[in-house]
Amino acid sequence: MISSRQIISSANLVFWDFDGVIKESVDVKTRAFEALFLPHGSEIAAKVRLHHEANGGVSRFEKMPLYLTWAGIEPTESTVKVWCDRFSDLVLQAVLESPWVPGVPDYLETHYQQQHFILVTATPQTEIDVILHRLGITHWFRQVFGAPTRKAEAIGLVLNQQQISPQYALMIGDAESDWNAAQSHGVPFILRLTKINRALQDSYIGIKFENLTE
Repeated sequence: MISSRQIISSANLVFWDFDGVIKESVDVKTRAFEALFLPHGSEIAAKVRLHHEANGGVSRFEKMPLYLTWAGIEPTESTVKVWCDRFSDLVLQAVLESPWVPGVPDYLETHYQQQHFILVTATPQTEIDVILHRLGITHWFRQVFGAPTRKAEAIGLVLNQQQISPQYALMIGDAESDWNAAQSHGVPFILRLTKINRALQDSYIGIKFENLTE
């Protein structure tokens, strides 16, 4: 049986999500959203948590206006920015300290010179740049795309730049938005299994993995 590592190594171009794929940091952001809105009531905080978990991979800039509306706060541009900044303050250090997905850093360090790795994440561009720099892993990726660039947009841009057929590329993600972004360009997809994406695991028929230790 072919392992996930072998499948990934066969691709010339690999698009990687970050939270839940490279770092076990999805729950960090779930807890941060919940903490932000808890002062507005446990029901609102729970509603925010459920929505965030069901919409992994979607930018906070898209989620925050909705959550503010639920909390009875007008989501003006300046208000959304203030709340996104509060969120960023809560999550940055926690993401840095979160565990690695087993086997993934070893794979990236071993293969980044042979394969073309691109990071596509819903984390804001400035924030992901800081995270990669502080972790000392910027060199793993030829290009890094964060919000506001959408994942599908980034994938299309790179495929066009590199003149690579989608069949020779691969997207690794843990959310439906990642799968949809890959599908929009005909790029094969691998799902990283987490405790949060169990509903997606049931509907997704394709290659799945928990870790890359084998």
